[in-house]
Amino acid sequence: MSDPLLFSLLKAPARPVRVSAPVSCRVRPLSQVGRVAALLAGVGLLAGTAQAQIIDDSTKVRYGAHTTFILREADVFRGDTLGRMIDTTLTRLPQSRYWTYDSTYQQNLGNFGTASRRLLWTPNTQLGARLGRNVFDQYVRDAATIPYYDTRSPYTFFRFIQGNPYEQVFELSYARSIKKAFNVGFAYERFGSNKLMGNAGNTRAGLVEHSNFLFFVRYQSPDDRYHALANFSTARHRAVEQGGVQPQATDTLEGNPNRYDLSQLFDYGRELVRLSNAVNRDDRDRVRLAHTYRLLGRGLTAFHIFDWSRQLNKFTDDRLNPVRGASAFYPALLLSQAATDDRAEFRQLENTVGVMGNSNQVEYRLYGRQRTYSLVTRAAYGQPAVLGEALPERNGTQFFAGGAAAFRYRQFAIETNGEVKVETDINEIEYKLNGIARLGPLSGELLLTQYAPTLTEMEFYGNHYRWGETKDRELFSRPADTLNTSQQLTLQDFKNTQVQQLRVRLAQQLGRHYLEGVGTVANISNLIYYNQQAIPEQRDVAQQLIMLMARYRVNFGRFVWDTQGTYTLGAEDNVEGIRVPKIVGDSRFYYQGFIFKKALLTQVGVQGYFQSRWKAYDYSPSTQQFYLQDHFTIRNTPLVDVFLSGDIKTVSIFLKMAYVNQFLPQSGYFTTPYYVGMPRRVQFGIRWQFFN
Repeated sequence: MSDPLLFSLLKAPARPVRVSAPVSCRVRPLSQVGRVAALLAGVGLLAGTAQAQIIDDSTKVRYGAHTTFILREADVFRGDTLGRMIDTTLTRLPQSRYWTYDSTYQQNLGNFGTASRRLLWTPNTQLGARLGRNVFDQYVRDAATIPYYDTRSPYTFFRFIQGNPYEQVFELSYARSIKKAFNVGFAYERFGSNKLMGNAGNTRAGLVEHSNFLFFVRYQSPDDRYHALANFSTARHRAVEQGGVQPQATDTLEGNPNRYDLSQLFDYGRELVRLSNAVNRDDRDRVRLAHTYRLLGRGLTAFHIFDWSRQLNKFTDDRLNPVRGASAFYPALLLSQAATDDRAEFRQLENTVGVMGNSNQVEYRLYGRQRTYSLVTRAAYGQPAVLGEALPERNGTQFFAGGAAAFRYRQFAIETNGEVKVETDINEIEYKLNGIARLGPLSGELLLTQYAPTLTEMEFYGNHYRWGETKDRELFSRPADTLNTSQQLTLQDFKNTQVQQLRVRLAQQLGRHYLEGVGTVANISNLIYYNQQAIPEQRDVAQQLIMLMARYRVNFGRFVWDTQGTYTLGAEDNVEGIRVPKIVGDSRFYYQGFIFKKALLTQVGVQGYFQSRWKAYDYSPSTQQFYLQDHFTIRNTPLVDVFLSGDIKTVSIFLKMAYVNQFLPQSGYFTTPYYVGMPRRVQFGIRWQFFN
């Protein structure tokens, strides 16, 4: 590194001066309103040198979106203490996939809040011990990405969404600054859904209940050398498991009593379900503290991250109704014929210590991490069922080393990051290497990673499934001959999974047109997946995926068309491993403009979603895993919604008719084998933001 470059890293730049004017100055691209606000702030400053000014709240809006900024942990680690203006746009408000914390396309069980998985291929980038039960991750906040605030006035956020009569979302958050360096706040969220199938005419019968409480605090020392971000969150998720629709004798195809006419399974509340009293619970608690201390300008900063988490998964079913010792739904009753109570509690504690630095052109980060984890597995035995230990406690301590570097110059930028799990045995080493290069609108990304199986993939022991191995190559104590044929196990020595992925992206704004194209090639070796018996299996040969994504957005005056689609090769229905619909996409066409003398901004339009036919993953509620199946094909039915959105000052509302094309051409659709999607319904939502 040259001396001038080193000097630029170590020299602290002039810190933005914050003044007591009604509107703060930020180094951000400004809209016309923002430019006027900045000009007024400057005039107020000049006038303040001669005579103090008193601003009348009744004649001037002092606080609003322009005085409330969001900061995240990643921003502070890049040296950005200004943050970004809060989102006040209408575009995402009526789109249901933005109501949760994972906005990717998902396969779920039909209702809001049910078990789900990402529909398109996404590589795993987390190394080391992982529980591997992720079907409710979509609904839980990530402590590393939650928003912190920099507010000139108390800020309150309120959101309420009602999809009559099946779904409801409620969220309330509050944040305020105490003096200039301290900001504190909380958020409470509650959502749920009602039974769509098997409700005996009662559309208020509960299916999913979720509650989440978050407390967060941000501190910045007066000299700007020390920054601290801390949060505590607790989430409770309860989902009734219905097992899907139970076809009746009248639903069979004429002349073929072994096959069903799936078009006869859309009577919703009048349909029978396979499980009557099964429940999954997912309880999570997490504490995270990230703080930095500037040692020598922006070129040398020390940081520490403390992260403790707990996840408890519990599946219960006390109505097994066995017939001659067998269950009509579950593959086996291994521990108890009276009731199922399978539990797994995973705890993890991480401490990360490192140094970092950044300037306008260069960033770097070096760190070491220690992780301590434990997994306790329990299950109910006998009749009556009594809770006891199912597997020995699994625990351990792991060490990681990693770093990141970035360089930017005009339109060129390059970013790299990597992490390795320190091991003495070369066969157990895990690593992640990622590099991104950008030149104007063109970028390329290379990902190389190798990671171990999850703890659930390595071993599981419950009332309905059992698999696993240990390092000393001993199977569980229960005799293998007590299992049914589909569960006869042989010792498996799972190898680490390797992924090599190359992605190229081109994005360009051309006048009123926006074009984006992404091409991805992935090679996955030693892939572990859940096979047709719902137990983990490792693929012998590598699987190659080719994914092409295209997006086009154009506006004709006040009319906007925005559409995108993804085409995937290598994950067809006959593949043992990863399966993805060949085509997945959505499209929106809407009119946007002001009415009532520019007092109300409105959007009115239509949006649609489409995925091609495919043999979707089936779902095992007792193990909380999606697995391959070859007996059920989901049709390529499009879903069309019409919506009306409006924004007046700090209030945004929408009204939507979802699945308006029901009965065209059929009366329903499936999301997972024997799980039907929600029918046509009215959805209403309001978002209200208070700035004082």
